[in-house]
Amino acid sequence: MENKRIAVIRIKGDHNVKKIVMDTMNMLRIYNKYNCSVIKSSQTNIGMLNLLRDYVTWGELDFDSFKLLLEKRGRIAGNKSINEEYLKKHAKLSLLEFAKEFMEFKKELHDIPGLKPYFRLSPPIKGFGRKGTKLQFSLGGALGNRKEKINELLKRMI
Repeated sequence: MENKRIAVIRIKGDHNVKKIVMDTMNMLRIYNKYNCSVIKSSQTNIGMLNLLRDYVTWGELDFDSFKLLLEKRGRIAGNKSINEEYLKKHAKLSLLEFAKEFMEFKKELHDIPGLKPYFRLSPPIKGFGRKGTKLQFSLGGALGNRKEKINELLKRMI
């Protein structure tokens, strides 16, 4: 597997969801609808995503999208947004430097004390389009693997 970061966005809620699927979502820290989590691309995580393919969408995250996600939707305890001063004080890095090191696998999200490991997003501007949230992305829907197109969706949801 290549070293890449994957953004996982939960599309569907938790009504009539099997326990194994709910447990997998909790392991990936996508607790609610429209939550996003950033994970490593590994065989284990890909297997989890294949189990969740009817509930989430995912794809390869790029640097600009991650920086925007961290800047606009990163939260610390007390639902306070993350800022440059907090990062300088606790991680000894600026937002840009941390995002760069994170994408190069030198740092992780838990290296910033108090940062929540998920991002709460809003529904996408202009909707999911095409055939809605019931079909796979390859068939015209919103679910499943969207590769690089996840960045477009993320920018509409931030």
